[in-house]
Amino acid sequence: MIDTTPISETVLLVGLTTREQDPVMTMEYLDELAFLVETAGGIPVKRFVQKLDYADPRTYVGSGKLHEIRSWIEDHPVDMVVFDDALSPGQIRNIEGALNTRIIDRNNLILDIFARRAKTSYARTQVELAQNEYLLPRLTRMWTHLEKQRGGIGLRGPGEQEIETDRRILRYRISLLKKKLKEIDQQKSTQRKHRREMIRVALVGYTNVGKSTIMNLLAKSDIPSENKLFATLDTTIRKVVIGDQPFLLSDTVGFLRKLPHSLIESFKSTLEEVREADLLIHVVDISHPGFEAQMEVVRETLQEINAQNKPVIILFNKIDAYRFNPPEKDDLSPPGRGNIPLKTLEKTWMARENNPCLFISAARKTNTEALRDLLYREVRKIYTNRYPGNQKTTTQDP
Repeated sequence: MIDTTPISETVLLVGLTTREQDPVMTMEYLDELAFLVETAGGIPVKRFVQKLDYADPRTYVGSGKLHEIRSWIEDHPVDMVVFDDALSPGQIRNIEGALNTRIIDRNNLILDIFARRAKTSYARTQVELAQNEYLLPRLTRMWTHLEKQRGGIGLRGPGEQEIETDRRILRYRISLLKKKLKEIDQQKSTQRKHRREMIRVALVGYTNVGKSTIMNLLAKSDIPSENKLFATLDTTIRKVVIGDQPFLLSDTVGFLRKLPHSLIESFKSTLEEVREADLLIHVVDISHPGFEAQMEVVRETLQEINAQNKPVIILFNKIDAYRFNPPEKDDLSPPGRGNIPLKTLEKTWMARENNPCLFISAARKTNTEALRDLLYREVRKIYTNRYPGNQKTTTQDP
């Protein structure tokens, strides 16, 4: 009997500390890269970091570091090496030749996760478009079995012809996918027109901050929520009623540092719900050590999709992970990451600089009634401004 159990691949991670990226930031990026690898089903086994002014245009890292990595792989074979930045086709080819193992970059890894996570036809079409656009300039490295037929006058053989054929097929496929997405976008635009009378609220935030859990909490839905990156790719819209005020709540794909530009372009139509929302709920994982940098990534992405000038509620989630053991009355230890109570959090710079904001734990339903109250007030305010003489709320379905 053939064993069809999936094999977890062992992975070596490689990153750089540069003029623009200090060592602390590099380690945060590698932590995130390790989480991406685990989300894709791999096992990170080792990290290599080099300090350079900028990435080597030929091999990303320097020749000495590349030799060090190769020596380690010879003693500890791994299935692949993942680099924490986008690599050019030439860099991938040179690194594969030096290390004699499979090489992928951060963009390729993210695209793979998106492909695994895409469930609907719309999401699959978006991911396939991004994958094909990523693959197009990298086709030459797929023909390594024809290596001897490349690179010299008079040696242009069938490999080159096949590459050109594949390029034409890919370009044609990209054209079809763009046409298909345009048609779906028109359908979705028509659907959005039918919902314009209702107030629209969108959950936004970094990936894996708890948006789907909050969606389930407010809308009483059952969207899958896991401790993995990009658990949600498809935009989900639910009708929510708080008190006598109905509104539409949408949950969208999470943002990420170094997100491939092709994915942002492909998913811009999905993020149209964010762009057309009346109110944004920016969910932040307060337990993450780099939550401030994650907040900045979200703000930058909102600016990129022209959604930066909207009313925003900052929702600091996962306070249960931020304060595991509240101090006893006689505990004189200074407040630390493990013992900051809710009332103290509400007096910090986070509360002063982000108004309106709330501190909650969606998983444990801590302070969630305050979220409902705040959401009701903010939605009601928008409704009153839009329909000043209308005291009745609309109850049309999404």
